[in-house]
Amino acid sequence: MTSRRKRFAERRTAQGYSQEDFAEALMVAVSTVIRWESGRATPRPHQRPAIASLLEITLLELEGLLVNEPPADFAAPSDVPALSPCDDDDMKRREVLGLLAVTGALVALPGSDDSPRERTDAGLLENGEGVHRGLWQVFTLSESKQAVFPAVRRQLDTLTTCLAGARTDADRARLCTMTADLYQLAGELFFDANRYTDAAQCYTLAAHAAQAGGVHDLWACAMTRHAYVELYAPRASAAQPLLAAARSIARKGDTALSTRHWVAAVQAEAYAAMGDIDACTRALDEAEEVHALDGRSRNGGWLRFDGSRLFEERGACYLRLGRPDLAEDALASALAQPLSLRRRAAVLTDLAVVGLHRRDVDQVMHYAETAIGLADQSNSGFIGKKLDGLRERLAPHMSDDRISSLDHRIAALSRTA
Repeated sequence: MTSRRKRFAERRTAQGYSQEDFAEALMVAVSTVIRWESGRATPRPHQRPAIASLLEITLLELEGLLVNEPPADFAAPSDVPALSPCDDDDMKRREVLGLLAVTGALVALPGSDDSPRERTDAGLLENGEGVHRGLWQVFTLSESKQAVFPAVRRQLDTLTTCLAGARTDADRARLCTMTADLYQLAGELFFDANRYTDAAQCYTLAAHAAQAGGVHDLWACAMTRHAYVELYAPRASAAQPLLAAARSIARKGDTALSTRHWVAAVQAEAYAAMGDIDACTRALDEAEEVHALDGRSRNGGWLRFDGSRLFEERGACYLRLGRPDLAEDALASALAQPLSLRRRAAVLTDLAVVGLHRRDVDQVMHYAETAIGLADQSNSGFIGKKLDGLRERLAPHMSDDRISSLDHRIAALSRTA
């Protein structure tokens, strides 16, 4: 018996659509809707924004409705062990890295006579950029970033297939641009899971694809994200050449975009890690110039820098430079702003570090406990990494029972692998 998608069909019915009406609204055959609901086919990535809109749900919620439900008489074989979360993570990782190798070859060797030259998917060319913006939005708003992985994985597969069949240089350039966009998002997912080497591979391919697509700002952003991996490794000296290259590339991009200002903000972090407060301050001041740009300076996807993070970034830089007095004011200003879960946890952790500098255990506990609660809520490797940084500073204060207890709680946090 074939598995079905009962909840998908129920949602369609609840919105008042018959299968015929739903098909007509999406400009597909009724048989296509029947196949979706029977589990024999799955909507293609470029079709999903329209489906989600008709069902009045998010793309992430649509992903949940498209999970096939086993038939009522289904029973898992008793001799087959369940897939552990670790095994599943490794499988997802291998799938994406395998695609990365294929896509990298297609980007590096365009127009091979041996490659299939089938017709490029017109739907992807028309709607792919919108799908990617939607995925970035879901990633930004999701408390658990890894929930976006299945949708990204499927879209990467579609992109690779279409890139292999691109018939014209114009189609290939657009597909390379989309590839650079989506592999940056894949890199962000690996980065959030503390898979730094995998993230770096994604960013490297994204940079090559953006270069092939001729989009300097997209190229510079990929280089900047790669530099971030080195900063968190931590290898600030290795980040500097990447940032210098990103700065040069960004200067050839669109001056109306905020790319060069974001590069400056990340350069400030590198200078802070290297102990150069003057260069750090100059870079932060350069990043602040983003406020002179208008609302079109970012696209909400691969380029989101608008200066709203500069308080927290300035605070983090001054903290790393050993100036908690300067850091605390900036971090307090950041905390007064609306922040995502990850950003709020990072600011709270930095304020706990300020408390250590001031030997104020009450402040340390207040901010750290709140950050731990957010880490438990999101299972984010990024937040766990921030708290690990705090834990490294706790050693001189372990004679205090509260600090000792805090150390154990951070050590016990689950980590997204």
